Amino acid sequence: MKIAIVSSNKKSVETVRLVLSGVSGYTVLWDADVGTEAVRKCFEDKPDLALIDIDAKANGKDVDGIDITKIIMEDAPCATLVMGADVKSDTSRVFSAMGFGALDAVSAPVEVKKGQIDGADKFLAKINTIGKLLGKMVMGNGKAGFKRHKPEPAKLTTPLIIIGASTGGPSALASILSILPADLNAAIVIIQHVDEQFTPGFKTWLNDITPLDVCLVSDGDFPETGKVFIAGTNDHLILHSNFTFGYTPNPIDYPYRPSVDVFFNSVAKCRTGNGVAALLTGMGKDGAKGLLELRKLGWHTIAQDQKSSVLFGMPKEAAKIGAAVDVLPLDEIAPKLLELISDNGRVA
Repeated sequence: MKIAIVSSNKKSVETVRLVLSGVSGYTVLWDADVGTEAVRKCFEDKPDLALIDIDAKANGKDVDGIDITKIIMEDAPCATLVMGADVKSDTSRVFSAMGFGALDAVSAPVEVKKGQIDGADKFLAKINTIGKLLGKMVMGNGKAGFKRHKPEPAKLTTPLIIIGASTGGPSALASILSILPADLNAAIVIIQHVDEQFTPGFKTWLNDITPLDVCLVSDGDFPETGKVFIAGTNDHLILHSNFTFGYTPNPIDYPYRPSVDVFFNSVAKCRTGNGVAALLTGMGKDGAKGLLELRKLGWHTIAQDQKSSVLFGMPKEAAKIGAAVDVLPLDEIAPKLLELISDNGRVA
């Protein structure tokens, strides 16, 4: 996999080069300062993956890693991963970068003393995951020891709105949730491709945007009216046949974590036709087949259109296989949800 490094921090560039040099199959294609040089190089010699330092500033210019992520995705788009000193505590900037098209974020490796680098393993694991998404590497990775949950039987008494998203998803979700009212007569479940270290910050960020109550899903929770549930781990969220939530590591080697398809398919197995499913911007095909299964059961299914998508991958695949009843621009999705969810809790 050909990798570019975009940073004005020369020490960080050296450390990242050192970490990548120890992995067979990774090649540092070039490095560039945060500025027009990076855009030019992305255009002239496109990498498989660009690592962009969100902490770095362009020399003498009021441009940082977030700005350059936006410019690259507009002028010379390629797969991008943002890195920084402590991205876990800088969630607002991370989601800003993801809104412009960054696939994910990771803390940059740091050389604490000669020959000793902190954070290298997690850094390489994140790049490996993106490599699988890009079809550049195939290596199994996942958790073991899934604890099966056997909750008490229950009934689904509220309609579901389930939404899958990836690249560009945070800002698209914010756009939708900001319009929905606090008394929405439905439960919303979100599957966003994002590492579990960012989900608490993601929940907080969305809570500040929407009047609805946003929470991370715990094993055994059940859908409740007026709440937004977010998949909160790197395992896959599922809905059990008694309509309680759970998590599973399987399929372990699936590069999309948490997977939209896994959740959509688990909902389809519950055989309930009272819901709406939407597939938003994102790279790849995750969610398209699951959306089709839901449409077959009578769900109203929606895919975001190409013009309003940061990456028209997932929704394009859904449209291609006939999984979407509607293909809509982003600003029409929330009004459509409100139109479909009636006051008595049924889907029109």
